[in-house]
Amino acid sequence: MTIPVLILPGIGGSGPDHWQSLWEHTDPDMTRFAPSDWDRPDLADWCGALDRAIKAQDRPPILVAHSLACLLVAHWAATRATLAAGAMLVAVPDPSAPAFPDEARSFAPAPDQPLPFPSMIIASTSDPYGAVGHSERCAQQWGSRLIALGPLGHINTASNLGDWPAGREILASFRAELEGNST
Repeated sequence: MTIPVLILPGIGGSGPDHWQSLWEHTDPDMTRFAPSDWDRPDLADWCGALDRAIKAQDRPPILVAHSLACLLVAHWAATRATLAAGAMLVAVPDPSAPAFPDEARSFAPAPDQPLPFPSMIIASTSDPYGAVGHSERCAQQWGSRLIALGPLGHINTASNLGDWPAGREILASFRAELEGNST
C-alpha cells in the first residue's frame, strides 16, 4: 500500500505553477492541507489544519513541506502525539533572517528538538530566506538528512523548476525507503 503524501505549502499557498501544485494535480495519492488563511499565517490555525488533514488520511502520510510549512512541521511534531510517516522539508526559512515575513512571526523561534519520524531537508545554496548553514543547523537539531542542491533560490515558482523532476525523484526514493521500513 502506497504511503499517502500531504502537501504543505508555505505563505501564499503555492500557486498553480509551483511544483507542489503540479505534483498534487498529477498524483491521486497527494492532497493539500487547508489552513484558514494562506496570506496571514497563524501557527495555531495551521497546526489545527495539519491535524485535520492527517486525521483524514487512512494511514500516516509523508509531509512534503515548503518554506514556512517546514517550521509548521517542527512545531506540530513538538506538541502532537499523532505522527507522520516522514517529512520532506524543502527550503527551510530562517526566522531570524531579514527576509523572514513579519506576518509569520508566530512561527518563530523554530523548535530545536528531533522530529519523531524520518525526515530530510532539501536546501538551495542561494535561498534568500535561509542560508545553507541554517539548514545544516536544523538538520542537526531535527535529526534530518540534509540534501544541499545548487543555486535554486527558494525552490519555488521563481526558481523556474516546473514540475521539479529532481524533487520528485527525491520524494520517490524517500517514499520507497519508508515503505520498505513499514513491511
